[in-house]
Parts: sequence; structure tokens; C-alpha cells
Amino acid sequence: MVDRTEGASHEVLRTRYYSRRHLPPASRDLIARVGSVACAAVLGVAIASACGKPPRELSAADRGEVIYRTNCTSCHNADPNLPGPLGPAIADSPRALLDARVLHGTYPPGYHPQRKSHTMRALPWLDGHVDDLAAYLAAVNTHHPNS
Repeated sequence: MVDRTEGASHEVLRTRYYSRRHLPPASRDLIARVGSVACAAVLGVAIASACGKPPRELSAADRGEVIYRTNCTSCHNADPNLPGPLGPAIADSPRALLDARVLHGTYPPGYHPQRKSHTMRALPWLDGHVDDLAAYLAAVNTHHPNS
């Protein structure tokens, strides 16, 4: 929009620039819609590129770590090589011991427990996950590096 301002001896042409708040409502709506479409397009591209990658495949030891951290660290140490407040160090525990203790709350025949407390209860919901737990406990074992 051009304003004609009468001045000294000649006309001065001056262009007045509108800020967004001075735009007509139709122009503001158009800018808002274009901005929304642009944001949606950028978001869509970001989601599509993230969804195009397959999820990372977890190893048995990775799954076992999740099981250990979720179910065992409250009694055993966060580091399975160290004793915890209630339970002993359990890194590299034999599969038979894990099966008996975790699933049944017992000990395998001939096993002599490290502690006499017998406070551990069976965790039957971990049936089917003991192999993963054993893989993790073997992987983190620092007491016997050759095993």
C-alpha cells in the first residue's frame, strides 16, 4: 500500500509494510494453514524415516539383562558379580540352579546354598525366560574370565 504524503515541494512516496497483526484475517489464515501443512510434512517425513528401520534384534543376553534388572536387582546387586542386600552374587550361576530357584523356589539336588536365609520366592512368570537370564549372567561373569 502506498501513502502519498504532502511535504515540502515534492511528493514523497512512502511504502508502509504491514506486520502480521495488521494483515487481513484471510491472509493470517492462509499463513497459519501453510505453516501447519509445512510442519505436518516435516513431521511425516521424520516419522517415516524412523519407521523405515527395523527394530534392533535383542540377543539372549540383552533380554536376560532386562529380566535381571526388572526382577532381581532389588535383592541381588545391580552388578551380578557382587552380593546384594539380601541375595548372593549370582553371575555365571548354573542353568539348573537358576531353573530351580527362579521357577520353583528350591535348590537342585546336591547343591549347597551360599546363604541360609531362604528368602527368595519362586518367580513363575519368568518361565520361558530362564535361558535368557542364564545367558546374561554368563556374559557378565568377571570371576571366571575363561568360562
